[in-house]
Amino acid sequence: MTLIEVYADVWCPFAHVGLHTVVDRRRQLERKDILLRIRAWPLELINGAPLDPATTKEHVNELRAQVAPDLFADFDLDHFPHTSLPALALAAAAYRESDHAGEAVSLALRDALFEKGQDISNPGVLALIAEEYGVASGPEDIEAVVAEWHQGQSRGVRGSPHFICGSAEAFCPSLDISKGRDGHLQVRRNTQALDEFLQVCFPLVKRRP
Repeated sequence: MTLIEVYADVWCPFAHVGLHTVVDRRRQLERKDILLRIRAWPLELINGAPLDPATTKEHVNELRAQVAPDLFADFDLDHFPHTSLPALALAAAAYRESDHAGEAVSLALRDALFEKGQDISNPGVLALIAEEYGVASGPEDIEAVVAEWHQGQSRGVRGSPHFICGSAEAFCPSLDISKGRDGHLQVRRNTQALDEFLQVCFPLVKRRP
């Protein structure tokens, strides 16, 4: 089994798109031997404040309109979490069980927020996800979140999502993001950059024609 490490926050919409893109590409390549090790990059600790819900909603709308019409189905601003730390801690607890469990819980948390409109800072929502996957988090998992953040700093992580695989690394390789003159983001898919990253990681990955 080979791991792609990804430093990302659970409420980052760009990471949601990037992770789904890699999962879809993995399915197309029939590479069941590849797993995502999604490490914590807690933006509220990095920035000293939680994400702004209105700004996140704007980014969700830009992503959905420009590159991801099939994502963010029921994103609900009224249920935007006030913190991502408990969710990141639950993902850390799942990774203590296994990499398969960790990936599954990490993706389920993001789908709960962005596809189901659930508040993943709500203990009841987290309890249901924990029960579904048979995991439980404790104080040591918050400590693990902070430790992964500091580890990411030492590894030169640039933001969420930052992909690392062996000697290869790339910040948000599946998207090109820029800001237009009107101040709004301009986003386009960059599957070539993603495949170039994967090709360095796994020489058996076939390039797109």
